[in-house]
Amino acid sequence: MVLAYLDAQAARLSGLDPEVRRGKPDAVHQMRVTVRRLRSALQAFPEIVSEPGTRHLRAELKWLGGVLGGARDTEVLAGHLHAELAAAPTELVLGPAQARITAHFAPLEVSSRKAVLDALGSDRYQALRAGLSLLLDSPPLAAKAAEPARKVLPLAVARTYRRTRRRMSRASQAPAGQRRDVALHETRKAAKRARYTAEAAAPALGKKGGKKARRFAKRMKKVQSVLGDHQDAVLARAAAREIGVQAHLAGENAFSFGLLQDRAHRRALACEEQAQRAWRHARRTSGWLPKS
Repeated sequence: MVLAYLDAQAARLSGLDPEVRRGKPDAVHQMRVTVRRLRSALQAFPEIVSEPGTRHLRAELKWLGGVLGGARDTEVLAGHLHAELAAAPTELVLGPAQARITAHFAPLEVSSRKAVLDALGSDRYQALRAGLSLLLDSPPLAAKAAEPARKVLPLAVARTYRRTRRRMSRASQAPAGQRRDVALHETRKAAKRARYTAEAAAPALGKKGGKKARRFAKRMKKVQSVLGDHQDAVLARAAAREIGVQAHLAGENAFSFGLLQDRAHRRALACEEQAQRAWRHARRTSGWLPKS
């Protein structure tokens, strides 16, 4: 079951490659998600696919995901600030604010796009693809690879759930500010892995068990989504301040960027509350998981 999941994601990565190279809309995002799914599966199932045997491949998937993430985050952040400014009352938009946002992100978009194309054209990327093929052809199987999927896979999902629970608890206890923002970002990563692990396990758990796993994955996706919105707001807050400083130094009125910073801050606080509610709902769907 695990190898079938990895094979499907590797095939999707191959199919997305030409779309990313051609600059097809959303292709970078989809490839980034696929890379994350591959890496999450290798991290979540070390008792099935040996951890030492996949360590290098996981590191290379992290590298590729980082390159893709830089391009995606720049695109999303620029679009978000443009949209927020467009939605603001006209009388509160002072100076060439939209043009200032464009000028700030244009070189970043060019450089991140180049970084993606350079990565896909590199020997390192080709070696990563070859490593995936080798993994699927000659997998480094671990001790529990031959055991029943219904017995082993829920244990893996339970581990990712407990990891998410610990991180959410840590975030809830962290003081407001950067420490909490970082803790919530780490919680999002854990929730994402729990979601992907449950999705990978669901087909092997039968009708009843699969339904519970998919419901759990859906709730974890909600936690991930809300915390993703929180992280976007944190980044938007920082970007608005940076662009506002640039506008001020250029002799422009930076009021509009103070407005954007304040809105992003308020949105981040709202997302924190939403995340707590989403987590309470997610916990209710974890009863099917083994305790150890």
